[in-house]
Amino acid sequence: MMFSESQFDTGSQIASSPATAAASRDTVGLVPLTIKQISEASHSGDDKSNFVLSGADVVNVTIVGMVSNIVERNIDVTFTVDDGTGKLACKKWVNEPVDKLLMEEVKEGIYVHVDGHLKSFRGERHVDVFSVRPVTNFDEITFHFVACIHNHVRTSKDQKMQGNGTTTSDSLNSTPHTPIQNGMNGSKSAPSSQVSIPFSVDGLKGFDQMVLAYLQLPEN
Repeated sequence: MMFSESQFDTGSQIASSPATAAASRDTVGLVPLTIKQISEASHSGDDKSNFVLSGADVVNVTIVGMVSNIVERNIDVTFTVDDGTGKLACKKWVNEPVDKLLMEEVKEGIYVHVDGHLKSFRGERHVDVFSVRPVTNFDEITFHFVACIHNHVRTSKDQKMQGNGTTTSDSLNSTPHTPIQNGMNGSKSAPSSQVSIPFSVDGLKGFDQMVLAYLQLPEN
C-alpha cells in the first residue's frame, strides 16, 4: 500500500479554500460509508431515487478514497473514487467560480474526502458532489473506516430494537470522516456493484488491517 508522503505531510497543510461556503451546502445528515456499503444499499420502495442501508435512509454520504479517471467539461467534473472496497463515480458541477477553485485541488492519485448526494442513473450509482477536499492526514483513513463501522453497528442494533417494539431513531448523524489508498494504479474502472477488488495492505498497521477486514465482511 503506497501513500504519497507529500500529500500526508502534516507540515504542509492546505490552506482554507474560499469553497468553504459551497462545502456547507446540503450537508445535513451525512453518513460515512464505504463504497462496498453503498453497493449493498437497497432502493426504498418504488422510489428508485431513495436508498436504505441497515434499515436507515441514506441520502447524503461521505466517502474517502483515491482519485482516478478525472474528466473535465464546461459545466462539470467527473472522477472515480476507490476506497479499497470498491469504486464509485462522482460528479461535481462547476457552475460557480468557487466550484472551479474547489476542483483545482483534486488530482489523480491523491486521496480525497467527498461529501455528496447518493443517486442512481440508469442503474449505476454515483455521488453528486457538493464538497471535496484532499486528505492531508493519514489518520483520517482509519477514522473514516471506524466511523463506518460505528454507524453500521448502531443502525443494525436500532433495527433489532425496532423489531422488538422499542422506539429508537434510525437516522444517521453526521460523523467526521476519512480516506484510504490502495496499490492499484486506478487506471481501470470497475462497476459500482463490485464489492471486492485486489487491495494491498502491506503498508497498513495491524489495527488498520483489522478495520479493513471487518468492512469487507458480507452484510448480515
